[in-house]
Amino acid sequence: MSLKLRDLIRQVRACKTAAEERAVIAKESAMIRTAIREEQEQYRHRNVAKLLFMHMLGYPTHFGQLECMKLIASPHFPEKRIGYLGMLLLLSEQADVLMLATNSLKNDLHSSNRFVTGLALCAIGNLATADMSRDLVPEVEKHLSNSKPYLRKKACLAMARCLTKCPDMIEDFSERLVGLLNDKSHGVLITVVQLMTRVLVIDRREHAHDARDHTDGGDGASPLRAAFLKLVPALVKLLRNLLSMGYSPDHDVGGISDPFLQVQILTLLRLLGAHDVAASEEMNDVLAQVATNTETSKNAGNAILYECVQTIMAVESDDGLRVLAVNILGRFLLNRDNNIRYVALNTLARCIADQSSNGVREEATASSIEPTDGNTNNNNSAASALQRHRTTVVDCLKDPDISIRQRALELIYHLVNGSNVEALTAELLNYLVLCPREHRSDICTRILRVVDKYSPDDRWRVDTLITMLTIAGRECDPDVQSSTAVYIARSQEDLRAYSTHKLLKALRDDDGSQRGLLNVGIWCIGEYGDLLLKEYSYNPPPAAVEEGGNGEGGPVSFHALEPSEVVGIVESVTERRSCPTEVKQRALTCFAKLRERYADVADASTLEKLETLVKKHEASHSLELQLRSCEYGALLNAIKGVVVKRGNVAATVEDDIFGGGGGGIESANETVKAAAKEALARMPVVDIKLVQKKREERSGAIIEGGIMDPFDGGVAPAAAPAGDGLLDLEDIFGGGATKQNGSSSLAVTAPAAAAQSDVDLLSDIFSAPVAQMPVPMAPVVGGFDIFSQPPPTAAPLVNNVFGGMPAAPPAPLMASPIMDPFAVAIAPTPMQPQQPTITAPTPTTITVQGFSHQGLIVEFECSKPDTWNKQNSLLVAKFINTTDAPLYGLHLQVAVPKYVIMEMKPPTSTTVPVTGGSNTKHVTQTISVTNTMLGTKNLMLKLKASFTSKGTKVEHLATCSGFPAGQY
Repeated sequence: MSLKLRDLIRQVRACKTAAEERAVIAKESAMIRTAIREEQEQYRHRNVAKLLFMHMLGYPTHFGQLECMKLIASPHFPEKRIGYLGMLLLLSEQADVLMLATNSLKNDLHSSNRFVTGLALCAIGNLATADMSRDLVPEVEKHLSNSKPYLRKKACLAMARCLTKCPDMIEDFSERLVGLLNDKSHGVLITVVQLMTRVLVIDRREHAHDARDHTDGGDGASPLRAAFLKLVPALVKLLRNLLSMGYSPDHDVGGISDPFLQVQILTLLRLLGAHDVAASEEMNDVLAQVATNTETSKNAGNAILYECVQTIMAVESDDGLRVLAVNILGRFLLNRDNNIRYVALNTLARCIADQSSNGVREEATASSIEPTDGNTNNNNSAASALQRHRTTVVDCLKDPDISIRQRALELIYHLVNGSNVEALTAELLNYLVLCPREHRSDICTRILRVVDKYSPDDRWRVDTLITMLTIAGRECDPDVQSSTAVYIARSQEDLRAYSTHKLLKALRDDDGSQRGLLNVGIWCIGEYGDLLLKEYSYNPPPAAVEEGGNGEGGPVSFHALEPSEVVGIVESVTERRSCPTEVKQRALTCFAKLRERYADVADASTLEKLETLVKKHEASHSLELQLRSCEYGALLNAIKGVVVKRGNVAATVEDDIFGGGGGGIESANETVKAAAKEALARMPVVDIKLVQKKREERSGAIIEGGIMDPFDGGVAPAAAPAGDGLLDLEDIFGGGATKQNGSSSLAVTAPAAAAQSDVDLLSDIFSAPVAQMPVPMAPVVGGFDIFSQPPPTAAPLVNNVFGGMPAAPPAPLMASPIMDPFAVAIAPTPMQPQQPTITAPTPTTITVQGFSHQGLIVEFECSKPDTWNKQNSLLVAKFINTTDAPLYGLHLQVAVPKYVIMEMKPPTSTTVPVTGGSNTKHVTQTISVTNTMLGTKNLMLKLKASFTSKGTKVEHLATCSGFPAGQY
């Protein structure tokens, strides 16, 4: 005979190891299986109770599901209660045996015992499927008018489940729902409001689907929403009665009358008042009453105020009410409870971001969220009220809780405008010192955006960016470094001198760990090293001295340096053991340019030292360093008029590597010498508009809106044929066949020809067209990446000092009055024969639709990482959340055929935020695949995704076969 439940609990508690516990559970599970097999009815309820205990411990209990069905059919209430409890815990709505309970549920709904009927309603509210809902809705509907409140409230919750599973039945119950608001029981009212809220959400979703399917008939509110809008006065009256109700021991919670019902009513009002001016006007007064009369000393009052604020921000309320809501959240920020502070910061950031992105608010509100110079004309707007709480938000950056600091940081980005940019940027820089290193990259990018948008002047911008590189140069992205260099290059000569002096001082004081600072500093010294030989002084205007600026309160002066000092500082950076190779590459360029800058001012020993430093890496193991060293040495020799031998072509004839023919010690011709000097001259000022114009002309892209953002690189979409054919991948995940989710329809996005490498940008302006090179990924901010290198497979320019080893014989450039200073290309002499221009293949990135299910869209961005191996492909899965709430617990499984080798990395996050919101990033997952039978069989993927949407676990299977035939 099996143990009693209490004896089993004692034995499990007495176990000292996990192995002992597993042995006890295994023995008892065997006893329960034997009892099930022998149909021991007297122990059935005891066995199910023990299975519930095992289920709580995490052990498998699926073999007891049928026992629950048998207990439900029992006429005795104790056994029926255990059976329903087991069904709710041991079964899910996907279980096939659940259909066996339909008849028992229907019988129990007609029971005279209200507790039995209540158990059946609870089971329907938790486990009802679409088929069960259609069968049981008539019985559930009868209990909506039951005389017992106990059954009415359970019937409302069961009806909510049935209508969720069968949305087509909503219209039949709309009139019945309207009459339920007159109930006197608060418990019934709460469930009625919850049912109306659920019905409204379902109707809005169905109406949105109909609007997408029928573009000509999707305008206006649905009939159900129109019927619910007539109930707004009744809901307002009900909420006002709750506010004015005196003390009631049955409903009082912390001195507040039924806060649960108030929260539910506010939620329903938020859905009804969204995008409806008339309904919002009716509820404005009661919302103001709730916001002003609710006590905040208890947590129940804070919950009501939080829901009230969300409702105010969602409906079409006036500015005064929005200011009141912002002030409530400001009081929340002063609360000692971190949970309340987190909620306040999160709500403020979301509300301000939604208002600025939607652009459908009143003109005063919209102008206050995006002020031009901080001169807000409407001091009663929500954003103006939020500015008054700016100090409190900034103080949250000092909170020991990392989640509070992160939410405060998000909010500060929305608070920045032209009037407070200096103060808030200083706070962001202070936080940059203390924040975790993994967050610094994102903060640097955001600071760059803020500085670019709201900077009061160029000097302050450069000061801020240099300070940021000094603090977080190791973690900042390359596009931040490139943008800093572009700002300096486009500034006036006075600011260039100031920036170069300040960067040289920062390099001297740095320990060599801030890689971004080294890159920008060495680049500026190479470009503007001649400005370091002059004294520099700057006296800020009186207004700037009073305000303090970015920490530069008084006059600034730098003394003149000797050429040997400048060279020594850069050399000391490269001599460190920790100096990365990319910094040494910049230093080689710097030494070559300084040799040309200091040719007339430095002594012979300094010039000789520079030449030695340039030629130091001619035998380096690093191919890039060796190539730069040799090419820069050849440039310096060409400037001095020294012929460099390429090798013995004939017995007595030697050719110059730049194309000049002749033997003996002949000087290089004037064309080569002028080209070499031009190659080492200053980089021309970047004309962003002209670059974008030429890029647009080449790609044929049509840019809407006139002027294009100078820091936004665009691509033109192109279509590609979808692959056909299917692969039988059934039963990879177990279970029957899965339907294909339209994956064969391929959405391809290929980069246009206009997207060129960063090295080739200035050749558009200062030289004839050259061979295009593949583009690296476009930076978030910044016109182009000065420090990027072209891929080794690209067709390089002649003697390209910034590129890798040429993959093919170089093609000479056409004669041009101004040489390309980036490419450092040396024009060939007329005697050199012309060679055909070699154009590198342009890699394409295509987008393949994976699947779309319950608000989650999965797309694959496909590319070829190796041009020499077509079998290798890189798939980046991008997860898009089209719902109104985050998706949690994301887990993607991928199965491939035997001829495909796959390596899958974890996703960047298991939480998918709502796509389209402000400051949200896409969640991605990288998959590397190798198709060993490329050209014979196409790539196929079997996908299984699981996630939690609004508390509901969702699983989905799909087949993705839309990859281009012969390419993947």
